[in-house]
Amino acid sequence: MRARPSPNIWNTPELYELENRAADPHGRILAAMQEIGDWSGRTLLDVGCGSGFHLPVWSATAAQVVGVEPHPPLAALARRRTRRLANVEVREGVAQALPVPDASVDVVHARWAYFFGPGSEPGLRELDRVVRRGGTAFVIDNDPTRSTFGAWFRRGFPEVDPVAVERFWSLQGWRRRPIEMGWSFATREDLEAVVRIELPHDAAEEALASHTGTTVDYTVNLWWRHY
Repeated sequence: MRARPSPNIWNTPELYELENRAADPHGRILAAMQEIGDWSGRTLLDVGCGSGFHLPVWSATAAQVVGVEPHPPLAALARRRTRRLANVEVREGVAQALPVPDASVDVVHARWAYFFGPGSEPGLRELDRVVRRGGTAFVIDNDPTRSTFGAWFRRGFPEVDPVAVERFWSLQGWRRRPIEMGWSFATREDLEAVVRIELPHDAAEEALASHTGTTVDYTVNLWWRHY
């Protein structure tokens, strides 16, 4: 199975690093995840871990962390980032065929990777296979119905139907928690560079022309399910 190339992190991992640093400056996603399904002392699987930005966060309290990434250059960056963390392993693989045994993980994290609603059923079947009873899976994706970035996303990707996406997750037995995470960049130049990798050209230029400063209000959906 092959992964669909990501238009942002695959091509410009250095800019995606800026985005990760700017996202959720108050740690609201992390706090919500810990409340719903804490990974302390457990095994966490990060699906589509990219360059491994979040792996050190999980490893601070998890017993074991497995990052799965389909793009070999990103997997290499993730291994380099976590080479001194004894409880972290990075494996190459795709969400539709996760390289982990049955019932071997307690918590799954996927952030802007593969699970975008309709069409992700093969990956969901893999979650059914690998998550232990009592485990929790989390999927983080954009909410086009709220916030400044949501409006930008809606203009840039009008084909994404938030009603269909919500219906899909509800029918799959998942629950939703909207989180106002926000973006906070160190410089205007960083913000502009990231907006240009996240949106089509015309939508990006329109967004930047209408917005000043280095912060953006940005709401995401935290989808989650207990197993």
